[in-house]
Amino acid sequence: MVPPCEAERVRDQLAAPNHGPDMDQLDEINRKLLALLQADDRLPLTKLSAEVGIAPSTVNDRIKQLIRRGIIKGFHARLAPEALGLDLLAFMLVGWSDPKTEPNFLKKIRASATVLECHHVTGAWNYLLKIRIKNTGELESFLANTVKAVKGVERTETLIALSSAKETWSLDVSK
Repeated sequence: MVPPCEAERVRDQLAAPNHGPDMDQLDEINRKLLALLQADDRLPLTKLSAEVGIAPSTVNDRIKQLIRRGIIKGFHARLAPEALGLDLLAFMLVGWSDPKTEPNFLKKIRASATVLECHHVTGAWNYLLKIRIKNTGELESFLANTVKAVKGVERTETLIALSSAKETWSLDVSK
C-alpha cells in the first residue's frame, strides 16, 4: 500500500501542469503515442491502442496526462497555405537599438495573422519573423503598415523562400 502522503504527492504531480517536462521521464509507450499523434492526431483510440499494446482506456488516460503535463499543447488542422492563396513564404529580420521599441513591436506582431512565428534572436537583429502572405505587394504593405509602423524599428531584412525542401511540425521523441 502506498503511504497517504506519497499518494497525495503523486496525485498532485499528475494534476499539476508541468511546463518543463524532461524527455527522460517519458516511457517507451508515451514516446510511441507522441510519434503516432504527431503523424496523425485523428487516429482512433483503438488504432493507437493496437500500435502501442495497451487498452484504449489506458491510451486515453495517457493522452490526458500528456496534455496535463504540458507535453501535448493541442490538436490542430494543418492547412495548405497555397490552397488558401498564401503563396509567399518570407522570413524577416527586424532590428532596433532602443529597448522601449520591443513592447509595441510585440503587440503589433501578436495581433497580425500574417506572422506565423516570432523569435527573439541573438546577433545583430532583435527578432526573426516567419510570414505567410499572398504576394510581394502584400508583403510590402505588411512591412510598411505593420513592422515599420512601430516607432523605433530601424532596420529590416527580408528573405523570400523560393521553395521549401523540408517543413515539419513534428519533434523527435525517440530519445
